[in-house]
Amino acid sequence: MASVKLKYLSLGVLVFQTTSLVLTMRYSRTLQGEGPRYLASSAVVVAEFLKILTCVGLVFKDHSYSGRALSSILRQEILHKPVETLKLAIPSGIYTLQNNLLYVALSNLDAATYQVTYQLKILTTALFSVFMLGRRLGVYQWLSLLILMAGIALVQWPGDSPSDPQKQQLTAGSQFVGLVAVLVACCSSGFAGVYFEKILKETKQSVWVRNIQLGMFGLVFGVFGMLAYDGDRVQEHGMFQGYNTLTWIVVALQALGGLVIAAVIKYADNILKGFATSLSIILSTLISYFWLEDFEPSSVFFLGTVLVIMATFLYGYESKPAPNPSRA
Repeated sequence: MASVKLKYLSLGVLVFQTTSLVLTMRYSRTLQGEGPRYLASSAVVVAEFLKILTCVGLVFKDHSYSGRALSSILRQEILHKPVETLKLAIPSGIYTLQNNLLYVALSNLDAATYQVTYQLKILTTALFSVFMLGRRLGVYQWLSLLILMAGIALVQWPGDSPSDPQKQQLTAGSQFVGLVAVLVACCSSGFAGVYFEKILKETKQSVWVRNIQLGMFGLVFGVFGMLAYDGDRVQEHGMFQGYNTLTWIVVALQALGGLVIAAVIKYADNILKGFATSLSIILSTLISYFWLEDFEPSSVFFLGTVLVIMATFLYGYESKPAPNPSRA
């Protein structure tokens, strides 16, 4: 009974985290307010800092709240193993790029289109798993990847254009930028995820310690990116320009989201993850249409969404082996 409750709790957490992050990020990037808008590069830096603090707290808890044990494990696993630590610079830099791209994507795409298109990361993760980990995909998984590509192509199919030519040009340009950002984010997500999985399998370090190492590099890369891209605006208005309650919610969701998923994923099987993805897509579509009012779904979009949801379930489907007559 407790296991069933944990599964449904996992489902609720996964749906809430996925949906709320996308919707709040989209709303915060399109909300018209006084003064300068918050810098996406700054939000990424703050999120990495919060992630490090959270992981340090979890390692502290795992070692019976002993400051000496915490200091010892951090020195031993980070300072005394520089080669192992440096291995995480690659996925960390890619994750930092990906986090910045998600802000770009949701500044230019509605939440529903983004949510469906971002499922292309299933394809990129699968391909990188085949090439980097030597993983073999079954017939159902290859079929699901074909359905997934067809569904996303339909979601991106151009619909009715605005009557105003100038608005039409701006909309097309904005959607193209958003689409490119999502596609690059999907590729980076697939590679970094598989690379990180490979490192975790090669060592026995705690996942929280690994996330501290990721966060350290992510913080450095994030600061460099912020100064390179938004250095003038940071000097003029400060790093926390445009921050409000909604901005802090977005930062917290981005920082803690991955850690929450890592904590509950052991209770969630593939079918449950499929349900979470499907519910998140449906909720994002409904809220984008009724609340944000930045999305007009078409029949082609609905067909593409159904195919993507179907592909998500099919990819996680595990065929049961046929019974062995000799063991009957």
